Amino acid sequence: MQSAQIGDIAIHYRYRPGPAGAPVIVFINSLGTDFRIWDDVVAGIESRFGTLNYDKRGHGLSGIGKTPYSIVDHAVDLAGLMDHLGVSNAIICGLSVGGLIAQELYFTRPDLVGGLLISGSAAKIGEADFWRQRIALIAEKGLAATTDGIMERWFSAKFRRPDNAAYLLARAMFERQPVEGYLATCEAIAAFDRRADTEKIAVPAKVIVGSEDGATPPDVVRSFAAAIPGADFELIEGAGHIPCVEAPAPVMEAIAALAGRIPTRRIH
Repeated sequence: MQSAQIGDIAIHYRYRPGPAGAPVIVFINSLGTDFRIWDDVVAGIESRFGTLNYDKRGHGLSGIGKTPYSIVDHAVDLAGLMDHLGVSNAIICGLSVGGLIAQELYFTRPDLVGGLLISGSAAKIGEADFWRQRIALIAEKGLAATTDGIMERWFSAKFRRPDNAAYLLARAMFERQPVEGYLATCEAIAAFDRRADTEKIAVPAKVIVGSEDGATPPDVVRSFAAAIPGADFELIEGAGHIPCVEAPAPVMEAIAALAGRIPTRRIH
């Protein structure tokens, strides 16, 4: 088990250096998940790239720390972990809240970011009232009270089958996340808004979203992509909010395409 003390928390991570000169792909998981959501993607690309995935604070095996959080807190954690490992000029691949963290990392530590792959995310996700209502419900009744609704937002109907083991494991992963860390991250999402800065993104970027995404609707993500100078946009047909679980192959292809647009230089 790989771990590092970064600031006030212990971070659980998995780092595999790639072939000499290959970029490192840094994966940031979504709200209510841990870094295992990227397993199929990592397995398909690790012979060509370095990979770093980690449990953000309040998720998986990483520490909870002081709550509530801001997206800045999450970005500082990631910057500290990358500095600890000597990784820079990486492709930052963020899903949902991970996309917010990726943007914040770019704006505050551009030396760490060679390219951005944003999946099912935008410069702002939802309105504060929506997040506060979710926080109140979960604080009163627990994560399991929202599981069915969350799964409908996360996955397509064809994936949400009771005989699909991958779907059942995703449900279990969600319900086993630390409630305190989940709610603190909801607060961070509610407060985040980088819409005024999107046009300032100046690294190669690719934005992807599942056609069945019920959490960040494709039109919202498409508009976000259009605001990033030179960004590519791709709709992954048939997938929901977490295509790295439901349709990993197009995610792998998106990473490879983005890597081809990034100038080669020393990265770690």
